[in-house]
Amino acid sequence: MDRAVRAQLLLLLVQLPASFHCKDASRGDDGGWGLGSSIEDEGECNIEIRDVNSITHREFIKEYAYAKPVILRGLTDNTKFRFLCSKSNLLREYGGKTVRLSTANTHSYRKVDVQFEEFVKFLLTPQPNDTLGSDTLYFFGDNNFTEWHSLFEEYKAPPFSLPLMHPAYSFGIAGPGTGVPFHWHGPGYSEVIYGRKRWFLHPPDEVPEFHPNHTTLSWVSLSYPNLELHQRPLECTIRPGEVLYFPDRWWHATLNLDTSVFISTFLG
Repeated sequence: MDRAVRAQLLLLLVQLPASFHCKDASRGDDGGWGLGSSIEDEGECNIEIRDVNSITHREFIKEYAYAKPVILRGLTDNTKFRFLCSKSNLLREYGGKTVRLSTANTHSYRKVDVQFEEFVKFLLTPQPNDTLGSDTLYFFGDNNFTEWHSLFEEYKAPPFSLPLMHPAYSFGIAGPGTGVPFHWHGPGYSEVIYGRKRWFLHPPDEVPEFHPNHTTLSWVSLSYPNLELHQRPLECTIRPGEVLYFPDRWWHATLNLDTSVFISTFLG
């Protein structure tokens, strides 16, 4: 790791925004990831929630696949994958491996390679409110499939497929207050393994107002409270065992409320 990145890590370690509160470590199984701080405000939830007993694949295709997001519960059992994603297990298996971090802005270009153990020890910290996206390093989507293949083999993706599309996994771990600002791409699923992740979504024809280099935390703090009712996004906070589906070209931004472990299944 170069000197500039190390200096950035030291700065992050001494900054703790006022919006964070100490998290009760006894609050459920956190896989060893939750001994830090969290954001208490989960926001509202105005996205439909369906469970395994209330929806079929045919209904999913008809009502949601090409039309709107939905939160799905109970479709798969990832108990084993969750166990393998505990902090101690991942450090033991991958601590010495190199992971590639990306800047957390809408137009991400800079990449930084670090050892996974260094990322967990130094970068998995609360996100200061005034940090720019270009200065925030985010672990998601650039994992080496060969090295992480044995982990991905244990993941059970949501069973509802789309015609002529094939799944590709992206695995991530992020500290509280981090996230990716508004962007869009093809359809997919996002499942939280540990922690909580807040989502904001707009349909393709409703372009949200945001600065591409401001973080989601900054947007939530400064812009979100001033939105008119008709400008408000669809939103919800998803927790372990819940899967969010988002259709093609839907704008979306994310905010990790805790130290979060998550995996997305992109369909393309």
